[in-house]
Amino acid sequence: MANIQQILRSTLRPAARAYSTKYTGGYNFALNDTQKEIQDVARKFAREEIIPVAGEYDKTGEYPWPLIKKAWELGLTNGHIPEEFGGMDQSVFDGCMIGEELAYGCSGISTAIEATGLGQAPIILAGNTEQKKKYLGRLVEEPLVAAYCVTEPVAGSDVNGIKTKAEKKGDEWILNGQKMWITGGGVANWYFVLARTNPDPKAPASKAFTGFIVERDWAGVTPGRKELNMGQRCSDTRGITFEDVRIPKENVLIGEGAGFKIAMGTFDKTRPPVASSATGLAQRCLDEASKYATERKTFGTAIINHQAVAFMLADMAINVETARLAWMKSAWEVDNGMRNSYAAAIAKCHAADIANKCASDAVQIFGGNGFNSEYPVEKLMRDAKIFQIYEGTSQIQRIIISRHIIDAFKSK
Repeated sequence: MANIQQILRSTLRPAARAYSTKYTGGYNFALNDTQKEIQDVARKFAREEIIPVAGEYDKTGEYPWPLIKKAWELGLTNGHIPEEFGGMDQSVFDGCMIGEELAYGCSGISTAIEATGLGQAPIILAGNTEQKKKYLGRLVEEPLVAAYCVTEPVAGSDVNGIKTKAEKKGDEWILNGQKMWITGGGVANWYFVLARTNPDPKAPASKAFTGFIVERDWAGVTPGRKELNMGQRCSDTRGITFEDVRIPKENVLIGEGAGFKIAMGTFDKTRPPVASSATGLAQRCLDEASKYATERKTFGTAIINHQAVAFMLADMAINVETARLAWMKSAWEVDNGMRNSYAAAIAKCHAADIANKCASDAVQIFGGNGFNSEYPVEKLMRDAKIFQIYEGTSQIQRIIISRHIIDAFKSK
């Protein structure tokens, strides 16, 4: 199986990176040859490596280290790291394209593979040269994991409710608090941590928080037990306790008070990939349901010939295609330097809802078999639910979208 870096080196001229989706003439709905090769690598990996073992990982909840390492070897991870730090400097679009293919195989395994993208995004966005060399360099040198630590037991959607705090003591910061639902929390080599550094409870979010890079092996860092979740079970999700963790000043991102801006800016780049992963799961639901509908017979004919079933499949296809277009637009915008918060919220919200609708409809088409764990759609339905929750719930996305509409009309 080809390595992504080999594909890029063999097909690209330094002055014309075909994999960078920075179109100058509007939308382009055709993948170029290099993108097709990258997509083929991801698709082959999903079908040959992920699908055959996905069910077993779902049952055991074991972290898929063999697949993480194979994906790293193939260049399916760390694509967004700049070239000067050893990465491929891939566009968000191309990362989404890979993510959709991996999630088609198993969204739990794909989350385990891609969670590092969320953890590393704040450093790519706001890190200085030395921080990028040190922490992004590690990810390029060996298959390690980075994690994004923002959510807390009482602060999920309400980021301003974060209680974890860091106090400055000389040239160090002392970190105390607890994070919750951290993807990759138990296997990460380092974390991006958002903590309150302004003790004034009335301080605006834009000045109240600071972003830190925290090493897993520092004294006082304690991951909790692995959570037993409804779906995406092999993805490592844990709480993490920070007790008097000493953070050197060189591990502060940008400076004191800049954390909220970094955390929110990260989502503009990471919500399109979540939308693409949800689209991949939805496509898998459509394919599984279509295959079953051509094989299962009732009343003397395949059930796909019954209009009730055929229309369900048609609606699933409409939803998958529109979800794909939504993530494509949001990725295209951020790759072209546009503020894509509105488009990213639409893509994430729509694709998450579609993944759940397609999974539910697939189970319905399978009938009693769909409710049984021996068939694939039962797992797909469990895996789908989290897309409406992590990286901003569907309700939060609607708040973002509605505020954009209000602001747009106020400015007229």
